[in-house]
Amino acid sequence: MNIGVPKEIKNNEYRVATTPSEVEKLINNGHKVFIEKNAGSGSGYSDDDYKKVGASIIEDKEKLFDKAQLIYKVKEILAPEYDLIKEDHIIFTYIHSNSDIEETDLLLNKKVTGIAYEDICDEDGNYPLLEPMSEIAGKGGFLKALEYSQKINKGQGIMLSKVTGGTTPKITIIGGGIAGQSAAELAAFFGNIVTILDIDMKKLKTLEHKLPRNVELLYSDRDSLINCLKTSDVIINCVLWPKSRQDHLIYEEDLKLMKKDALIVDVSCDENGAIETSRPTTHDNPTYKVNNILHYCVDNIPGAFSQTATKLLSKATIKYALAIANKGVEQALKENEELRTGLTCYNGMLTLEETGKRQNRAYVTPEEALKI
Repeated sequence: MNIGVPKEIKNNEYRVATTPSEVEKLINNGHKVFIEKNAGSGSGYSDDDYKKVGASIIEDKEKLFDKAQLIYKVKEILAPEYDLIKEDHIIFTYIHSNSDIEETDLLLNKKVTGIAYEDICDEDGNYPLLEPMSEIAGKGGFLKALEYSQKINKGQGIMLSKVTGGTTPKITIIGGGIAGQSAAELAAFFGNIVTILDIDMKKLKTLEHKLPRNVELLYSDRDSLINCLKTSDVIINCVLWPKSRQDHLIYEEDLKLMKKDALIVDVSCDENGAIETSRPTTHDNPTYKVNNILHYCVDNIPGAFSQTATKLLSKATIKYALAIANKGVEQALKENEELRTGLTCYNGMLTLEETGKRQNRAYVTPEEALKI
């Protein structure tokens, strides 16, 4: 199979879909890999690094899309790439179809096969292509809280660390999943008073044995949340909010309860999601204020840590890319239930229930689309 790895065009996205070592695996399995010129430069990989393992470097993005059957990338298909998509393409990336009607229209109209990293789920209910990025996003979220709590960045002017003779900052993390746990690890290491809120008592019990004693684990209810809003210097949201929900955890009115110039870091960045006032921002313009509360809502935090993120993402995706290339996408989807959970669209049919409900579209199951 011909596999194309384009250079990402999203604002400040420096990751690339795959490393030279993983490209070598594809080539050793008999496949041709085309890398767009400088696609890996933001993650520390030169064109020569890819050439050494047998990949071909293509300067023209249009030519790459024309040659490749499998488009292997990181971020969703953006408007400048729309005209490059062909009917026989297999799109393997973070698609995020439920938040982009135009992209969904494109994928359905072009009858491509779209497989979304974010929706692939294993037999234990884990999301193996989200988890490595969630860890980076959680830890990166705390590092950004360190940065934007500084007065020079419109914050309160506090150091998020225990300092002799000073008041210890309080940080609340909403959600005890991979991202929340990762944020808590760093926040606690710096000596802050850390609280994790979650509705899963089993998860909280597990975290009790993983995290240090300066992390308080609370069942998340309205009273607990309001108390945390009143006392915290930083709120870090790590909860992915279902697109079908119309309510929120933190409402705009709730911001009036918070300390002046306190900080919200929304790792999940669901617009109008868990936090009503959240909207995605970019690394170029990462923050804004609502009711004197600074919001940091960059929706690709891992892109700032591109080399680390690329290595982890590439190792996580390669087994699925190999399955698609070795068996052909239809057979791979029929044989691999995990891979099917990521199927967004197939032959003009929407196969992702969440997107169907969010966008009021007709949808079928992956099994119905594949006739299995």
